[in-house]
Order: sequence, then structure tokens, then C-alpha cells
Amino acid sequence: MLKNLLTTLCVLFIVTVVGAQQISIYNPQDLYDEPGGLLDKDIVRSMFIEFEDPNYHNILGNAFYTNPDLRIPATVTIDEQTIDSVGTRYKGNSTFCLPYEEGNVKVPYNMDFNYWHPDADLLGFHKVKLANAWLDPTFAKEYLGAQIYQRYLPTPEVNLIALHTQGEYTGIYVNTESINKQFLNKHFDENDGVLFKCDGAGVFCGDPVPNAGEPTLHWLGSDTTDYYTSYDLKSDHGWSELVELVYTINFDPGNIENKLNVDRVLWAFAVNQTICNLDTYNGYFVHNYYMYLAENGLWQMIPWDMDNSFGGALLGFDYFNPNVLFHFNPYTGEDVNDNIPLANLLLNNPLYRKQYNAHLRTIINESLENVAVLAEANEIIALAYDAIEADDNKLFNMNLLSQNLIENIFTGWGFAGISSTVEVRRDYLLSNQCPEIIANAPEISNVELSEVMSDATGTYVKVRAAVNGATEIDLMATLSEYNSHFEPYEMNDLSDGTFETNLYFDLNNSVDWKFYIRAMNDEAMTLSPERAEYEFYYYSTPVGIDNIPQTTDMELIPNPTSTNFSFRGLSSVDQIIVYDIGGRIIHSQNGLYEVNVQGWNDGVYIVEVSIGEAVIKKRLVVCD
Repeated sequence: MLKNLLTTLCVLFIVTVVGAQQISIYNPQDLYDEPGGLLDKDIVRSMFIEFEDPNYHNILGNAFYTNPDLRIPATVTIDEQTIDSVGTRYKGNSTFCLPYEEGNVKVPYNMDFNYWHPDADLLGFHKVKLANAWLDPTFAKEYLGAQIYQRYLPTPEVNLIALHTQGEYTGIYVNTESINKQFLNKHFDENDGVLFKCDGAGVFCGDPVPNAGEPTLHWLGSDTTDYYTSYDLKSDHGWSELVELVYTINFDPGNIENKLNVDRVLWAFAVNQTICNLDTYNGYFVHNYYMYLAENGLWQMIPWDMDNSFGGALLGFDYFNPNVLFHFNPYTGEDVNDNIPLANLLLNNPLYRKQYNAHLRTIINESLENVAVLAEANEIIALAYDAIEADDNKLFNMNLLSQNLIENIFTGWGFAGISSTVEVRRDYLLSNQCPEIIANAPEISNVELSEVMSDATGTYVKVRAAVNGATEIDLMATLSEYNSHFEPYEMNDLSDGTFETNLYFDLNNSVDWKFYIRAMNDEAMTLSPERAEYEFYYYSTPVGIDNIPQTTDMELIPNPTSTNFSFRGLSSVDQIIVYDIGGRIIHSQNGLYEVNVQGWNDGVYIVEVSIGEAVIKKRLVVCD
């Protein structure tokens, strides 16, 4: 992901150790929440859509059943930007059928700004998908779910929009980022791979599609046409590649790491289960996910349609016994009779299962705390409260919104509460009923890098970590520009609770090492950073800079800095030169005066001070 972004990310964590370097953490969260953008979660914009044909609702409603690809032109306005001839259709499943058949105009929209104008966009986006949150009394479940998924894998962004149609206020909508070429570029620095929306062809209402299937990743045979009603191809090609993946899952599991980003799928499975979003692959119903085959040859799982997060309307199937939902087996799929072969493969592999349990623990600890979840829910609801209250087309009143934030409600159908789901699900996952999750896991701390070293074996830095309670400690590292294919390197025991191994490089060629620490015992696994492999440490190796002498005769103050630095321990200098870690000159001056670093990129620099024939070099860290 984001091959080109590594050099621009800020240093997030600095480990200050004498004789050691800072370690940087790649932070994909920088991809989200662009202030002022269409998906800015702190804004509820008003969007206006006008159709030339006043009979638009009947045209698009009928087309949903008979010709679902039909689009008609509309003019869309937002923030004083107006675009005409926007290809517009209705979308959804139950969220379309239920309001439409009741004569309610609040139905979901799919807007394609490139349909007739190839270069058109709305605040930088070519397609907009608006969901009506018809079965969510809180209007917050998909938003909250997306916020949690985003911490662990590439996920569409979500916010709220107030929609006006033909001059009338239609209501509050959930705006969900499309999984398209824009999304792929954003998260993978590419967009030409194979993309599938994994959703069966059946509809909630109307005439069912004959032989419509579920995207279970079961083997249906070598004939690609047998997969057409279970998977929706979104790229120019890909059916043969999908069949190859399905074959590997079902008949060649030992080759799975050559076909699938296993860790990415484990994260998706773990979030699904932790937040009770069970309307997807390893839940109640198998659908609502995308699969993308990236240039590195690995399929990626991408979550979609997260409106049933925190139980959602799924409680309607077991309202009088909610623990059926809240105590749902987090290892669904481990039994072959569960009929989801990918989950069966991964959960029955001892290594993958430990990794999955590590991810479950991380999500529970970071994202399943009731007070924090409710605070975020209340924040988005407060922002949109007036727009929600003014929405006369919504299914639920404001009292039910407030109630469903806290508890389950029954209105002829059951809807799980956000707080009730979080509390019961967390308690269950951390109970004796889930012993693998609460097993004694190793502890990892004090991860650090040594200075650059050279000996007969080559040039390298040492990666060290303090580890407790583990029987196997590996450095998982890769040079892949795709941030994948992490390989284990055994870390050596220094007999003091510290473990280390070397990362080698060539001073003539700069490379980006990406790595994390994996520690295991018989019961459990721990990762550092905990969100690996989505987040990881990285080290950009220097070019042409060998061992950098450190001296106590001179100090740079402050260090790290975000504004400027000066020199302590010197009375005069001949010349000062500052290099970046790649050996390029960033700054040069004659004389001993303060250096302004504002405008410099975050990272490591080498400050070289010449005094006569003496040369002193010091490391400088620039970081906000």
C-alpha cells in the first residue's frame, strides 16, 4: 500500500536511547479524514439533486427491478459547485425495497459524475453512493463501524449528508466512499488490478434471480460462468484469476500465502466479529465485501456495507434471545459445515489462528470500550441532530434514536443497541467462554534500532526489543514496495530479556525496510506494533553515510525539533552543512547561528560541523 507515501509520513514515535536511532511507524491513518473534503466527518453538507424528468422516481424505481444499470441525468449541487448530466440510479437491496414499496421517496442513490462527462468530479470524487440508513434508528452504526475498520485495513470512509431532491428536503443520508479506481489508488498506489464486489445477485423484494448464489468462495467448477451470479466483476478482466483463488482455497491451501494477503483477511474477520458486523463473510450471511488482486499478486479483502455493525437489524432474527447475536462464535467457519471455506482454512491453521486471536485482542482493547464508542456516536449525532430531526421521511422517531444508542429496541422488528452490543460482546469475548482470546500473551517493549554498523558480514543496523513470556521471537521484515510478503528472521537472545537481529543494506543503494516484531508462546501471539501488518516500523537506509561519529563536545538543542535548533559546546565554526538521510545537502551556512527547520520534511538529518580540519557529525530529528 502506498509505495510512494512512505517518504512523506511523519515520524510518530521516537524511542530515545543512547547509541540508538529513532524508529518510525508507517501510519495509514493519514489517508483518512481530509479536512474540508467530501468525506470530512466533521461536516454535514447539504446536497441538491434535480431531475429534468418529473417522473424520475417511477422511472428509476421500475428500472431497479427490470434494468438496474439504467441511469438518467440529474444536476447535482453541493458547496456552490453544480454538475449537470450526472448519471443517476437507485441502489440497495432491502433499504431500497422497503421504503419504495411503502411509497416513501427516501431511497438510496448511486451517482456517477463521469457517466456522460469523463472529467467531471464532485469535490474530487467521480462517484457518490448515498445510503438511507433505513434500518438504523441511530444513523451512526455504519459510520462507527467504518471508523473502527479504518484502524486495521483499507476501508471506505463514511459521513452524513442532508439530501434535497427536486427542491424538497428528502432527509439525512449516509455517504459512503466508493470502492473504485480512486479508492484503489489511495490505498494501493495502483488501480489496474482485478476487482470484485462479492454479493449475490438476489434481491430482497421483487422476483428473485434464478440460481443466485452467495460469494462463499466455494469451488463451483472451472467454468467461470458458474460464478456470475455470486460475484460482480468491477474490472476489465478477472474471472480466471478468481477461479484460481477459489481453487487454491479449496484444494491447494499450502499455497494460500502466494495468492492471498492472509493478514489482511484475518483483520477483516476479526473486526467483523468484534463489532458484531455479521452481515458479511464470517457472519450470518455471506456477502458485503470486495476482493482486489493487487500488482503484488495477492488478493486483498475490503469491507463494504457496514450498516449492520453493532448487531444492527440482524437482531430481528432473534430479538427475544439477543445472546444468539452477542455470543456469536468468533471462530465461525472453523467447522467445515459452516460452509465458508476461507474461514475454515485460516482458522484451522495454528499460526493463522494465533495471529487472528492477537488481532481480536487488539481490537477489543483499542476499539470496544463502551464510553469511547458512545462518545463518538454522540459526536456525529449531535453534528447532524437538526438534519435528522427535520427528516420527515425517516422510519424511526428521535426517541427511538436515543433509545437505540443505549439498548435494543423492538418495533415489530428487533434492532440491536450500540451500547448493549458493545458491553455484552466485550464481556463475552473476554470471558472464559473464549479462552484463546484471554490466554497469556507475550509482552513486547522498547523496540529500538542501533547506529549503523559495519563488519565482515556487511553494513547493518540492529533491531532490538525487550520480550517477556515468549518461546519464539521473530523479526517480520520485507523490502517489498507493496508492503507485503513479510518474512521471519529469528531474533537472538541476549540473555537479559532483550532480543536482536540485523537488517542489512548496501550503502550504495537506499532501501526501505518494513518490519514488525512477532512473539509467540504455546498459547498466544503478540505483535509490535499491534496493528501489524497494516502498520509497521520502517527504516530508510542511508546512502554513502557510514558510521556517524558521536561526540559529547557538541550538542544540537532542541533535538528533536519542529522549529529551529542551535549549538551548545561550540564557540566558533568554519562551516555547517545539513544532509538528509540520503546524503543530499539541505542547508549550508558559514558561521555559528541558529538554523530554521520550518518547511523541512519530518525525518532524520545529519548535521556536519567543520572547525579547521576537524569534522563533527550529529544526528538531528525533525518532527511535529
